Amino acid sequence: MTDTKIALVTGANKGIGKEIVRQLLAAGVTAIVGARDPERGAAAAEELGTTSVVLDVTDEASVEAAAKTVEQRYGRLDILMNNAGVALDWGHRPSELSADVVREIYETNVFGVIRVTNAFLPLLRKSARPRIVNTSSSLASLTLHQDTSSHQSKVLLLGYNSSKSALNAVSVSYANDLREEGITVNVFEPGYCSTDLNDHQGRLDPAEGAAVGVAVALAPGEGGTAQFHAEGGFLPW
Repeated sequence: MTDTKIALVTGANKGIGKEIVRQLLAAGVTAIVGARDPERGAAAAEELGTTSVVLDVTDEASVEAAAKTVEQRYGRLDILMNNAGVALDWGHRPSELSADVVREIYETNVFGVIRVTNAFLPLLRKSARPRIVNTSSSLASLTLHQDTSSHQSKVLLLGYNSSKSALNAVSVSYANDLREEGITVNVFEPGYCSTDLNDHQGRLDPAEGAAVGVAVALAPGEGGTAQFHAEGGFLPW
């Protein structure tokens, strides 16, 4: 056991997740790289000067093994950042997208978050100030989508957008369930960052997007719960 905060970031061998780990480490947090691929996870951890754990959010056995590994190494978890995500519907109209593709997206973006959160809750309950932060998107906002003048209403990604809307609903449900235990649950919008998710078409550096999530994870005091954070403020659900 240690007084240093312990954080786990899923999907952290590249992109926004990797930058989240980098910034948490810079803030004095012991941040763990969670990655599906053991070699890529180990390589990212070596570059950043930390440790990694194999964690495939779509695989129950992998998630449970990762939770046991973190428990054996650290005894608790202070910050869980569910960052792993996929977008498999670029270039496909909603009316042309198969249910199988949508299901595959949900397996990572929604069910993966539920799977990981449930597995790590026992370790979070051992923390003095536990926090869960989930990577969402402005494309999750139903309020923005119904405004036909908005950018969001023009991005017709049925699987990705709806999975992030579902993630927001899941996050609020957890926030309300865990509120009395002092476990906060929030989501954040990193912005349109240049990552593999969008074939590096984003206008922001992943480090800029990561900074929003890190600020939520390290917010002083209670930090609030059931909030949709973005750079400079909040987004509507």
